[in-house]
Amino acid sequence: MVYPESVKSHLIKAILNQSTACILTQLQSALKELNTEAYIIGGMVRNLTLKRHKADIDIAVNGNALTIGQLLSDKLNAHYVVLDGERGIVRLLPGGGNDWQIDITTLQETLWQDIMRRDFSVNAMAINIAEMQLSKRHLVAFILDAVNGTEDLQNKTLRALSPQVFRDDPVRLLRGVRLSSELGLSMNEQTLSLVQRDSALISTAAAERVRDELLQIFALTNTYEAVDFMNRFGLLSAVMPELSPTCGLKQPPEHTWDVFQHSARSIAAMDFILRRAEWEFCSKDVLASVPCCKSTLSYFDEIVSPPASRSTLTKLAALLHDIAKPQTRMLNELGKVRFHGHPQQGAPIAAAILERLRFSHRESKFIEAIVRNHLRPVQMTENEAPPTRRAIYRYRRDLDEAGIAALYFSLADHLATRGPNLERGNWDRHVNNVRRITDEYEKAPSPAKMHLLCDGNDLQNELGLKPGRQLGRILEELREAQAAGEVTTRQQGLAYAGKLIAEEPPGK
Repeated sequence: MVYPESVKSHLIKAILNQSTACILTQLQSALKELNTEAYIIGGMVRNLTLKRHKADIDIAVNGNALTIGQLLSDKLNAHYVVLDGERGIVRLLPGGGNDWQIDITTLQETLWQDIMRRDFSVNAMAINIAEMQLSKRHLVAFILDAVNGTEDLQNKTLRALSPQVFRDDPVRLLRGVRLSSELGLSMNEQTLSLVQRDSALISTAAAERVRDELLQIFALTNTYEAVDFMNRFGLLSAVMPELSPTCGLKQPPEHTWDVFQHSARSIAAMDFILRRAEWEFCSKDVLASVPCCKSTLSYFDEIVSPPASRSTLTKLAALLHDIAKPQTRMLNELGKVRFHGHPQQGAPIAAAILERLRFSHRESKFIEAIVRNHLRPVQMTENEAPPTRRAIYRYRRDLDEAGIAALYFSLADHLATRGPNLERGNWDRHVNNVRRITDEYEKAPSPAKMHLLCDGNDLQNELGLKPGRQLGRILEELREAQAAGEVTTRQQGLAYAGKLIAEEPPGK
């Protein structure tokens, strides 16, 4: 293959993980059989240069991507998904437990013209698949670089390739933020000016694509910096205009920051609580008594809906948890600022944002539960007494799988309230209360799995109750009493239900 004189060629030697080495070997062999010219282009080339290994492979083929993709799917035993039939973009996903995906596009003209239509210089480098040398886990290849992407990587610079880059695809605005944060790159002045000019265009992008970029940003360990950047350049208000009124909204003296900065910094505090990042306002010794065992970290790592983990969604809830403070702000009789009812009013606002961005029902329910109940862990122990077993049951019932996340987020909320003015006495009491609730939470029966000692049929047959609201209320009271250990047999349950019926006001 002869390349234009402007193309720089950089030799790269890399040691791949087993999954990546295997799929690249199979891909090279399959393309050779199909006699198809193809190039790895974009993110994987960039990651190989940085010695980062992630088997998300973008390839450009000199031919019909739809047809070639179908043929490759058969040879690689992969699932074939058409992403964009008009533009000729398909995705191959592994049929087994392997961790890779291949996106295939059609070269519109030459490789070099295709490269110049890409977003950033660091994403515009290519490798000719036919010329790769693969031996077990070792890769030797030449990186084809027509736009000085390698140099930009060395200089930690993110540079847009053209003035039209964001107008051609507004999702690139968020991708630029993600790449800057993930790879430690700084946008050059020209790129920053383009972001400033075009930030409002993100509101015109497909909601699903915006959601996917946001989830990747919130999966990072420096999400706060990305969110702060998005806010300063107008991207955040274009995606979530409901957050705009929180910017600059003053809070009571115990708060270090305004509502928006408090919410954004609670994201960073959450990463600190989970031991994933530093918190610049205090040392790690404040974490000494915060419970954080292997099972806790596994809980936060668990995927709710691919690719969103509980930790990612908890950080998104952090951004949204005080979203209703602007409309609930008031002065009490002593002239102090208060935000009565903001968790309850904030939950449906958060749910509306998530629905607009096409989050799944389970993801939305998880975030909404944290927003609605983010003050509850503190309220459960306000009088310094341990929470009752009934209170723990109700907490588990109302928050479901978000219960543990809300407990840990309450600690992040505390840190982001006080900032550099953390009072260790109050903090230690809060941590101890969270530990107590966590211990009791683990012991308490799950409402979803609890087997009732006497059920609705028993209440109808033995006590003459009819189906309806009264039956539902009494069954729920029975669940609470059973969870609290106040009812331990069927007969006690029936007696308890009979007492409730007798105590109910007529006509209720």
